[in-house]
Order: sequence, then structure tokens, then C-alpha cells
Amino acid sequence: MPADFSSLYNHHEREVFAAVMDAAEAHPEIAASNDLLCDVACVALNRLTPRYIRHEVDFSFYLTEHERHEIDTAIADAVSYAFNFVQARTALRARA
Repeated sequence: MPADFSSLYNHHEREVFAAVMDAAEAHPEIAASNDLLCDVACVALNRLTPRYIRHEVDFSFYLTEHERHEIDTAIADAVSYAFNFVQARTALRARA
């Protein structure tokens, strides 16, 4: 019988997607493009160590408050970096 891995996902995906949408308001030139928002999410996710889980409650239960704060800070930093990166790359392409 083959294993079913469909319940596994990277914990950071949902939080990064939410952080990208929250920050998009401050970056209207990027927010206007779904492709650029997806680029931001990809850049941010690639800067984070993946944390694969099956159930959110299991992941949260085992985190200390310090670890949770570190993850939140890492996600915020990654999303900020990603917006700046995508904005700079978009500006370079526009000049070409």
C-alpha cells in the first residue's frame, strides 16, 4: 500500500503568505501583480528553513515562547527582504 503524504506541508507557507498580504499594502507597485506577490513569497520561503508538519496544533504545542518569537521574527525579516529584492529586480528589468 503506497503512503499518503498529502497531509504534510511547510508550516511557514501559511504564515509567509499572510505576512506577504499584510505587507503588500506598503508596496502597491508589487501588490498590483499576482506574479510579483508570488515571487515575494518564493524569495521569503527560500530564506527560511522549512518546517514540515502534519497538524498545526502539534507544531505549536512543542514550541517555546522564545522559539515562536524567533520564527515570527525570521518570517518578518524574510518577507521584508523579499519585497526589497523583488522591487529591486523589477526596477532593473524596467531599465533594460
